[in-house]
Amino acid sequence: MKQVIVVNRLLALPKGKLAAQVAHAAVGAFVAASPQAQIAWMQGGMPKIVVYAEDGEALMQLEARARALQIPTCLVHDAGRTVIPAGTLTCLGLGPASADTLAPLTGELRLV
Repeated sequence: MKQVIVVNRLLALPKGKLAAQVAHAAVGAFVAASPQAQIAWMQGGMPKIVVYAEDGEALMQLEARARALQIPTCLVHDAGRTVIPAGTLTCLGLGPASADTLAPLTGELRLV
């Protein structure tokens, strides 16, 4: 079991902003998961990776594919309090889910 957090590369977020948005996506996707998936992921050490997608459209397409596979998701839209406008699509949290389930969706994306 692992999580994959996919970041909107087009935004070129500052490090602190990137970290906050990744945290939102990780927590949101965790909350969307079943209790069994949550427990399995926590017992496995809570593995996660962070990768880039080209833009917000790519995040939305990836979310649709993940939902079709019943993978827990969390699409993060920024509140607009700091460096980007309100509603900007920043990240997508996927899982916890099996690595085999996530690999076809995210295996080709570049690590952050």
